[in-house]
Order: sequence, then structure tokens, then C-alpha cells
Amino acid sequence: MIELEQALERVLTAVPQPLTESIAVSESLGRIAAARVVSPISLPCFDNSAMDGYALRAADLQSATPETPVKLQCVGAIPAGSVYDGPGLKPGQCIRIFTGSPLPAGADSVIMQEDTRADEASVACLDAVKPWENVRFAGEDVKEGLPLLNPGEKITVGRIAVTAAVGVSTLEVGRRPRVGLVATGDELRKAGSPLRPGQIYESNRRTLAQLVAQAGGAPVEYPLVRDQLDVTTNALKKAFSECDLVVTSGGVSVGEHDYVRAAFESMDGSLSFWKVRIKPGKPFVFGQVRGKLLLGLPGNPISAMTTFLLLARPAILRFQGAAETSLETATGTLVEDFHNHGDRRHFVRVRMGGDGRIHSAGMQASHALSALLDANALLDLPPRSSLHAGASARVLRFG
Repeated sequence: MIELEQALERVLTAVPQPLTESIAVSESLGRIAAARVVSPISLPCFDNSAMDGYALRAADLQSATPETPVKLQCVGAIPAGSVYDGPGLKPGQCIRIFTGSPLPAGADSVIMQEDTRADEASVACLDAVKPWENVRFAGEDVKEGLPLLNPGEKITVGRIAVTAAVGVSTLEVGRRPRVGLVATGDELRKAGSPLRPGQIYESNRRTLAQLVAQAGGAPVEYPLVRDQLDVTTNALKKAFSECDLVVTSGGVSVGEHDYVRAAFESMDGSLSFWKVRIKPGKPFVFGQVRGKLLLGLPGNPISAMTTFLLLARPAILRFQGAAETSLETATGTLVEDFHNHGDRRHFVRVRMGGDGRIHSAGMQASHALSALLDANALLDLPPRSSLHAGASARVLRFG
């Protein structure tokens, strides 16, 4: 049995170098950048107006007030998307301008439309302006050559907005892995089927498929597998032939009907470890066959979900080239006591509210699904330790 950090290191070290593909920026949300992207232009591209109003020379309005307005001659207009091709502004002149329109030659400021009164012959300015007031300077937001994305970074809505604004249309990203999901157990039945005595509905594949997709992988669900060595072996062979990673649930413990480990070894698979010092989720099989990874999760739903979040999710992210593979952490305040009397780290399902208060999500047994109705984080309790109400604690967010 090995520690979680050692197990995670072995998993991530075994992940192959990411393959890449080029996709449209519009389709890149949540993907992992595979190449550095720098801005090909500056933003703004030119000095422009921050307001609807009039472009002018600030010196002309030094004495302007509502009681003593200064009148200027309007010599043109610059709608957004066009430029003023006339001569530069002279003293006593102004040009009608709109938000985002290029500043004309000779102008050094813009007066807001609300501070003017216009008639057919002139524009009365009711307030003074400072030089460069209401002007956006070329490159003040983004300078040409500024790095926008680095390899390994997750592509967010904000990064899409900026890359699109500078004219980038495609991005190099890590290819999404196909993740085979195989659930074993004679007692399992598909939802919607009638149950006979001793049978239960299988939920792990549905849960894991959502988690795989959230991590950027492409889940592939396979039919339920009976507890027989040859059946398990054939199911694994098919999944490995069609997928980049295979995640199993069930059949990884030491019972007489647990065949995943034996089936994998019969395929000349190489096992790295099969027990991790955590609760829930001690039985966890990790190995490789022909360069592809097996991540064998326990069958208990909570154990499967916990080990997936801690060990399988990082592998899926690293497959895409992600630099950061850990769950997001958050710090809050415990509203009740938590105790771990065992010799393994206990990842407790908790609920962290918007106010930062952390409380147990419910029953903590590895088979108990009810706690997932409210849980959105895991609290890492070291072996033989206690955390008390009022203490500050860090949690791993998954919802």
C-alpha cells in the first residue's frame, strides 16, 4: 500500500506525451493549450474615443463652463468603423465622434455629448476637458507580442474573448483522450431494468462519464461485465483496442469474484500498484499495457468517485498536456468537529457554502450516495487526527 502522492506521481509519470490538434477558437472552451499564443496586433489598434461626443483640442475649452460655454465649429463626423480623411483640426474646430472611432489628427481629447449643446452652425461646450481625456491609447490594453496563452493552460471564456479580439481564429490544443468506462459485477443492472433479489442498479459509469467529460476527456461506456475471468478479459481487450485510457469500477479487491487484476495481467499488462493509503478507495489498480493506462477503481460508488477525482482525473488532464491537474482548493471555516480515528487519510464529503462555512454532507460510508446530494468538496483528514468547529480548513472543490 502506497501513499497518495506516490501513487499520483506514478500515474502522471506514465501518461504519454500529449498529441495535439488545431481547432477553432469558438470550440476551444475548456481545452488545454498546446502552443504559445502571442498577440499579433495591439489593442486598441489606434487611438480612439471612449465616448460619444466631439473630438477637439483641450486648449480651446480652458474657460468653458455651463454659464460661459465655448462654441466650436463642427467640421465633420467619424462614425465607428471609418476614419476622418480631412486636414487636422485647427483651433476653434471639433469633429463629431463616436465610441471606438479613431481620434482625428490635431485632436487631443473628447468632450462627452452630455456636456454639449449642438445646433446647425456650432457646438456649445459646457465644460472644460483635460488633454487626452476620454481617449483610449493604442496598445494600452494589449500590446503586440504579449503572451496570451502558454502550453498547459486551460482555455477560459476570458482567454477566448482576448484571442478572438486580436484576430486569432484557431488554437493548437491537446487531443481529448477516449476514456473507456467498464463496470463489473454480477449484481449490477442497467437503470430501467427490473431488479431481482440481490441485484442493484449500476450508477458508476454514468457518474464517471460526467467526470471524464468535465476533465476534457471523451467517455466511452461499455456494457456491464459479469464476474468471470474470460468475460472480464475480453471486455478489457475491447476497451483497450478502442480507447486511450481505460477506467474500470469494481473487481479490484481481493475477493473470489474480483477479476480485473487477473484479466489485466493475462493481457501482459504491467501493474504498478493496487492499494493506496486513503479512505474511501484503498483498492485501486494502476498499470500499463502497450503504452495505455488502466485505472481500476473500487466498485463502491463513493470510493470510485473519490479515487477518480484524486488519481484518474489528473491523468486525463495530463494526457491533454495540462500543467495543473489538481482539484481547485478553497479555504473556509468548519462549523462542526471532524475526527479520523483510522490509519489512512480520510477524504470526507463536505458542503462549502458561499459564506465559506464547511459542514459534513451526510453519511460517510463508502457505499452511501446520499451525501452526494449536497457535497461539493472533499476535506482531507490526516490519519488519527481531529479538526474542530471554528478552525480554518482547506477543501478540494469538485462541484
